[in-house]
Amino acid sequence: MTHSGSSLIEPLPAHALTASRSLAFSLRCVRDPQQAEAALQRLTHRTQTSQQKDVQKRVDAILTAVRERGDSAVCDYTERFDGFRPDPVAVPKQQLEQAWKGLPNNLRDALELAHRRISEFHQRQRPDDIRMEGAHGEQLGRRWRPVHRAGLYVPGGRAAYPSTVLMNAIPARVAGVEQMVICSPAGADGQVNPVVLAAAHLAGVHTVMRIGGAQAIAAMAFGTESVPKVDVISGPGNIYVTLAKQAVYGQVGIDSLAGPSEVLIIADQSAKPEQVAADLLAQAEHDPLASSVLITTSHKLADVIGSAIAQQLEQHPRREICEASIRDWGLVVVCDDLETCAQLSDSFAPEHLELLVERPEALADRIQHAGAIFLGPWSPEAVGDYLAGPNHTLPTCAAARFSGALSVETFMRHSSIIQFNRAALEATASAVCELAESEGLHSHAESVRKRLS
Repeated sequence: MTHSGSSLIEPLPAHALTASRSLAFSLRCVRDPQQAEAALQRLTHRTQTSQQKDVQKRVDAILTAVRERGDSAVCDYTERFDGFRPDPVAVPKQQLEQAWKGLPNNLRDALELAHRRISEFHQRQRPDDIRMEGAHGEQLGRRWRPVHRAGLYVPGGRAAYPSTVLMNAIPARVAGVEQMVICSPAGADGQVNPVVLAAAHLAGVHTVMRIGGAQAIAAMAFGTESVPKVDVISGPGNIYVTLAKQAVYGQVGIDSLAGPSEVLIIADQSAKPEQVAADLLAQAEHDPLASSVLITTSHKLADVIGSAIAQQLEQHPRREICEASIRDWGLVVVCDDLETCAQLSDSFAPEHLELLVERPEALADRIQHAGAIFLGPWSPEAVGDYLAGPNHTLPTCAAARFSGALSVETFMRHSSIIQFNRAALEATASAVCELAESEGLHSHAESVRKRLS
């Protein structure tokens, strides 16, 4: 890793934030790679708050209550947290079709386009069974089968996410899952967002529960009078949802432990400040804990990005959320060269990585750790969120070092197939017995000897 001449962490110059004196943030700028790596590590751990132990205790209490009392506990917690009592828990099926029919034509067309593109991409992910014949005629293989029932969590609260419906339901459908159950928190009026219901109808999901939070995860994991027990739970959520998924893992499968959204943009002198600012804000507007990072070789871009962000925040409908995100978890890093940019990006292992450079393909070849990589100025992260085709449920908080996007395989499991004949067992018996005896497992060896005696 190369080093800049100075060691400095500073807010961007005052003139870079003059678009609005009322803006409640200053964007930190780092001009030394070693300090940049430390600053990026801080962002990676942004969900590890001092309140997490208290949250875990509350989550554990919710899980226990739902396991013991079923629907009654689910309704009690929903009334307490969301302001209404979900009785019944399920959304009437006819509401899903009504929601679809009630959409404006342009929104219906957009959802259909997204559905088609996501389906086409995920169809190519279906894994093939393996069948092979061994040296002595034995038959070996691996067989894939879908899980029977999948639980899909679709967040609510600050925004509605019909895209999350498609990104979870489509791979489950392609996998061959017979039954899908969506849990999504409703508003205080007890109604699930109609676009979420419409997306469920389009994706072929017929069961939607108007519940959210840890109580929804518990209901899907353990089963209640209204919510069937599932085999796999997928979908992002807040810290209560994430800790609940972590707690029930092992009793059910889960896709991942998703944290707040994040983007890292590597940009050179060819990048346009207004585009970079818009892409940073596209992450910041998700959540106050979202992280937006710019790593650039252009001192000019670093100097003007604060002003570009400030201009776009004027009259922004989610301005307070954006300002909190940028203030607490935004970062600009200035590097001498793109190699250093790539090294820093790999150390962060971002959920979304945008390459706004003159030769994005070459730089992409250098990247090792990223959930999704967006190449060039015509590939804003937003197209990946909605309809590019690859899944938008991605690893966060450096988990891209060891995991990838939600996929068709998330909703499948595989079994090994082993069929030896006498010749194969005779040819391998001595080796099996040697290995069994070396582990002190007498009957393992005897199970082979008895067949050949």
